[in-house]
Amino acid sequence: MLTSKQLFQRRRQRTRAALRAKTNGKARLSVFRSSKNIYAQIIDDLKGETLVSASSLEKAMREQLKTGADKSAATEIGKLIGERAVGKGVTDVVFDRGGYRYHGRVKALADAAREAGLKF
Repeated sequence: MLTSKQLFQRRRQRTRAALRAKTNGKARLSVFRSSKNIYAQIIDDLKGETLVSASSLEKAMREQLKTGADKSAATEIGKLIGERAVGKGVTDVVFDRGGYRYHGRVKALADAAREAGLKF
């Protein structure tokens, strides 16, 4: 019987495999969600480098947010990553939800990033 961690890793690999088929050279907006914070980064897989990142651990975000583990924090991180990406000239990305369901904090981050100018 598989552990929950192994099941999560399977879901993440399945998601990434599907994204590789659809990517066509686009950057990937990857989301990591912990119990206390949320992180997002835009990665260029062809070059193997992170183009833009944002997290609820950044000093400005820690002062502004009550906690990094709710939908309002995810919304702020989504806005921030979207603004930074558009500033660097990245507008088309592929959304990588990892092994998480597209629900709650992950969905809030994605919606805020779309409103900030990212297309996926």
